[in-house]
Amino acid sequence: MEKGGFMRIFKLELQKIMKNPILWLLAVIFCLVNCLIIYNEAGNKDTSKELVIMHDIIKKTDDTNHSRQAKNRNERKQLSEAYQEYYKENIDAYTRRLGNLKKKIHLMGSIRLALVVGAILSLWIFRDESWQWLTGITFAYIIPFALLMWYHNKMYARKVYAETLIKLNEDELKGLDYDFSAFDGAADKISGEHSFCLDLDVFGDRSLFQSLNRTVTGFGRERLAGWLSNPLTDKKEIVKRQEAVKELATLSALRQHFYVTGIIRQDTQDTRDNDINFMDRLTQRKHKFVDSLPWKLLIWAVPVLWIVLGIAYSLDWISGSLLNIYFLITLVIAYGRAKEINALYATVNKMESIFNRYSKLMQCVEEDNFQSEELKEISGQLANEKELASHAIKRLSSYIGGLDQRFSLAGIIFNLFYLRDTRHAILLERWIQTYSDKLPLWFDALARFDALNSLGGFAFNHPEYIYPEIADTYFQMEGKALGHPLLNREVCVKNDIDIRKSPWFLIITGANMAGKSTYLRTIGVNYLLACVGAPVCAASLTVYPAHMVTSLRTSDSLASNESYFFAELKRLKMIIDRLQNGEKLFIILDEILKGTNSIDKQKGSLALMKQLVAYKACGIIATHDLVLGTLEEEFPEQIKNYRFEADIKDEELSFSYQLREGIAQNMNACFLMNKMGILFN
Repeated sequence: MEKGGFMRIFKLELQKIMKNPILWLLAVIFCLVNCLIIYNEAGNKDTSKELVIMHDIIKKTDDTNHSRQAKNRNERKQLSEAYQEYYKENIDAYTRRLGNLKKKIHLMGSIRLALVVGAILSLWIFRDESWQWLTGITFAYIIPFALLMWYHNKMYARKVYAETLIKLNEDELKGLDYDFSAFDGAADKISGEHSFCLDLDVFGDRSLFQSLNRTVTGFGRERLAGWLSNPLTDKKEIVKRQEAVKELATLSALRQHFYVTGIIRQDTQDTRDNDINFMDRLTQRKHKFVDSLPWKLLIWAVPVLWIVLGIAYSLDWISGSLLNIYFLITLVIAYGRAKEINALYATVNKMESIFNRYSKLMQCVEEDNFQSEELKEISGQLANEKELASHAIKRLSSYIGGLDQRFSLAGIIFNLFYLRDTRHAILLERWIQTYSDKLPLWFDALARFDALNSLGGFAFNHPEYIYPEIADTYFQMEGKALGHPLLNREVCVKNDIDIRKSPWFLIITGANMAGKSTYLRTIGVNYLLACVGAPVCAASLTVYPAHMVTSLRTSDSLASNESYFFAELKRLKMIIDRLQNGEKLFIILDEILKGTNSIDKQKGSLALMKQLVAYKACGIIATHDLVLGTLEEEFPEQIKNYRFEADIKDEELSFSYQLREGIAQNMNACFLMNKMGILFN
């Protein structure tokens, strides 16, 4: 065949294809699908590699968790380095995935642009054809364009997920270096009236809560804050929570997926309030539509009449004026009770995306097969034989979304033709009737898991920490090598504690800056972690879960017209009152009666200590007043002296920060004043 003849045949066949919209559509889709297949194959190679890396990382992580009780310093250091490597590998893997996703998104955008240009050119080329052909050509481009938009949205969601996961792992790496600024410290929870939170820096910047907190819901945040403010005092509950934390510590992929799923839509204070107050607003509202028989009939009668009248009008059985009259009637019906619908809308306003997120978070919990008792309970609260909580919450989200769109053009049109707003109001009220009694259980389960997820992450980040033993009788706190979890592990000096019975007090004397206050906070924070069910920074620890009371950071109040001394007296009075009521306390005091003169202070301190011993209390007292050390001679079975020394050698001051037995021998105030050039007699 001649070359010119071949080209003529090719052109004729091409013209046939171009003049047939169906063939045109198939050709466009064929090219589109081939492009996607080729690109996906290129991207999936890297994705498969990432999945292998992730599997190895998680397996390595799970294996190292079995070594959590390792006490050898080199082993603990190796574990910490392994966990740092886990986050770095995560960042590398998802950075590669993010690069592939960006390329795919760019390709989708380029193809969509090509489709738009192709549609314009095709419509211009075939401008003389009939409207049927032009419509066919238009749809030949619209369908693949719509598919590409769907695929683009899917890729964009994966991109956001990957970016958020990368940021989480970067923030966790910073957290391992004691930079917790990326996480919420719940500064709004700081209260000087609390028994210990202010003294132990439980809330606020660089606080214990900030180092723990990975919650993603308002009520999860409240639950975790509540656990720290009101720790457990029941041994069984503590052990039960320990088991849940241990299990979650090994489920790194689940913990990170849960966090990223919840944090993608960042909470504000308003949405946190919605989290907490939504159930009350929703369940206490009176139903206006679901129990109304007329409205149940109207939502079907109105669209049926529209269909009947439409058919009659098309057959010339009725005039257009009748349609206009019916339009006015439906307008009155559709918006006659707009006030009630607006009130319902106000109850659930802006909650669609929040509940869609709750549904996804619940699904994370429902899909896992847990082993610990508490996690099984949580999963059981969300899943039953009839329906999963995530499915029900997702339907609620869709109903709220329907009301959110009521003022759009499509929403107004659909409302006039089949009472769309009323239908969604009925669906929403029916949902409330069906599930209002289950909502508290579902939200409680989600809050508990959210808080436990934070504790699990804390345990994962500190493989060298141990889970303390819980004693049965008051009082016991025996520990070796306790350190403060917020102090850098490279410089943190660790000390022991030994309280084996009641009453028993440790009196800690020592010079300024020798380490007394840090030791008190170290004991208090680890005691709190133990009672919360979290691992503690220690080589070994046994505690009895009594109520802890501290007085380390008392301050005056101009607003309440209270002096420093009066504020401290109120604190001590609270302790005595609780002891008189039979409450078992663990007491930590720093420098009793700082706001009075030395003689008064000695008399008051000695009297207070004798009273605490008489109430069979237990605790630790730090003081500069060496006279308190003489109490050990009077109460050898109830009081033990310990000290932190400041060593002065060759006109240089040094601190070991190591706890020793006995009363402090060296003081450093005069030495420091001379050293700094402060002159005095």
